[in-house]
Amino acid sequence: MGTKKSLKSFGLGVLLILVAIFLYDLMGAIVKLLSQSYPTQQLTLFRNLFGLFPLLFILGASQSWSSAGRPIFLTQWKLALTRGAVGVLAQMSFYFSLMHMELATASTLVFAGPLFVTALSVPLLGHRIGFWRWSAVVIGFFGVVAVLRPSATEFQWYLLLPVLAALGYASTAVTASLFDKAVPSALINLYYTVTALMVATILTLVSGGFEPIQNLTDWVWLAAMGCAGGLAAFCMTTAHRLADPSSLSPFQYFGIPSSLLLGWIFFAEAPFDKLIPGVFLIVGGGLIIIWRERSQAQLSSDQ
Repeated sequence: MGTKKSLKSFGLGVLLILVAIFLYDLMGAIVKLLSQSYPTQQLTLFRNLFGLFPLLFILGASQSWSSAGRPIFLTQWKLALTRGAVGVLAQMSFYFSLMHMELATASTLVFAGPLFVTALSVPLLGHRIGFWRWSAVVIGFFGVVAVLRPSATEFQWYLLLPVLAALGYASTAVTASLFDKAVPSALINLYYTVTALMVATILTLVSGGFEPIQNLTDWVWLAAMGCAGGLAAFCMTTAHRLADPSSLSPFQYFGIPSSLLLGWIFFAEAPFDKLIPGVFLIVGGGLIIIWRERSQAQLSSDQ
């Protein structure tokens, strides 16, 4: 019975991860489109402002939260606020990289996150990572290096930003499972989004980096960007609370082909020469983790 429940949770987690990564890719495409007219900190502000709406709707529709008296205070509020602060830095790193890089290249480097999730599961969650998982992390790291091409004469510092974003997103993914099970995922993400909104607002005001919204179409894009990001974060958090983050993280690699497709549709990009062979090493590392997880699960069921 426990095994069936575990498999059901894992399956639902995988589905939510797939939805989340597509929404993240869609959000990234919109960010890249809008970055031609608006600064990074302003886009981050609107991403979190409009990201509140789907979270508030989901939280308001939660029967369990309603029956519990609609509590707002989290006993783990420090963790929730820290996730928001780390998250806004990850967002800004990714958004700024999109101003200078192809969507698929930046997304591929961000999707090195599963490698960081596996590595961070050791100190943050106390998981034991064996030889095969560490081998996958090392292989994926070499894939990241291959995409970055640090020896190339045209190497620019902003190429490191998606990797920094990947580390930040991985930190928020791993720590999502540390919250009490009774706390709604939407409430956790509400803390995350409000914190990120406050930090982005302060940075926007301090830097003076605010451009008036030019037209109604841009408002629609901004709203779509925020809602996509808010829903993606909710799906990601829920997934990582349903199953082991290091088991789910390899499925994020499905975002690489979708980012290639969106980059081609929106911007006529086809950066295959930059992604090959690094992308195969990154995905290969993830596949090793999947294989190892299935082997361990099969071994446990046989016992």
